[in-house]
Amino acid sequence: MNPEFYDTLMGELFELGALDVYTTPIMMKKNRPANKLSVLVKNEDLKIASEKILRGTTTFGVRYYDVNRTILDRKFEKIDTKYGQIKVKIGILDEEILKVVPEYEDCKKIAKAHRLSVIEVYRLAQSEALKIFVK
Repeated sequence: MNPEFYDTLMGELFELGALDVYTTPIMMKKNRPANKLSVLVKNEDLKIASEKILRGTTTFGVRYYDVNRTILDRKFEKIDTKYGQIKVKIGILDEEILKVVPEYEDCKKIAKAHRLSVIEVYRLAQSEALKIFVK
């Protein structure tokens, strides 16, 4: 399959409710290079995601299996920085905050507006958020 087509397909799968979509380079039979498409969906979205893959790729079949996962409780907060507000995702386990992660798109938008690198804005936001949420 032309790899340019993955971009559109991945976007459509996310719109259908996919939790994650990614490709992995692999070698198929007869040492043919290929890309394995992995899509994490809820059970109720399996049929529609499979149909999207069958219609939107060159594959003749979709393999699927149940996957279990453990996730942190999450909440979102906005923090003020010297460049503006940035949303942060807070990961919580047993009422303990384990992670504070700035939202990339907010950092990207602010970086562009202020002609800064995204990593600079990200680090600033993370530093500010840690002062607020992690004691």
